[in-house]
Amino acid sequence: MNAKVREFLRAQLSAFVGGLSDFGIYTFCYTALKLTAPLSNVISGSLGAVVNFTINRYWSFKSSEMPIGSQLWKFIVVVLCSIGLKTLGVHIFVDKLHWHFLIGKLLIEIVVSLGFNFTMQKYWVFRK
Repeated sequence: MNAKVREFLRAQLSAFVGGLSDFGIYTFCYTALKLTAPLSNVISGSLGAVVNFTINRYWSFKSSEMPIGSQLWKFIVVVLCSIGLKTLGVHIFVDKLHWHFLIGKLLIEIVVSLGFNFTMQKYWVFRK
């Protein structure tokens, strides 16, 4: 298997694990704590990002030789933009269009994760 394909698949697995954390926390915040969908998304996205950064740095992109500080600030910028895009999407789908809170979250997660997060992490955050 091509090294680029392996790297992409590792990054997707990392995103999946981070996404599972994100979805679990999002569901808990929305259903148990009765927070709004956008606020639940901000909380869950922030915690899921910690999981994702750690896996990506050490396993997906194997980029631990770079100083963590130089990667971390870039990752934070990407995560803030990602959370903003996802929160806007969740707000539109759940609050405005009245979709089921998990369906709206899933759709926006897929679009932002594949189209924005992977590209920014590979070519900016964890670039060697």
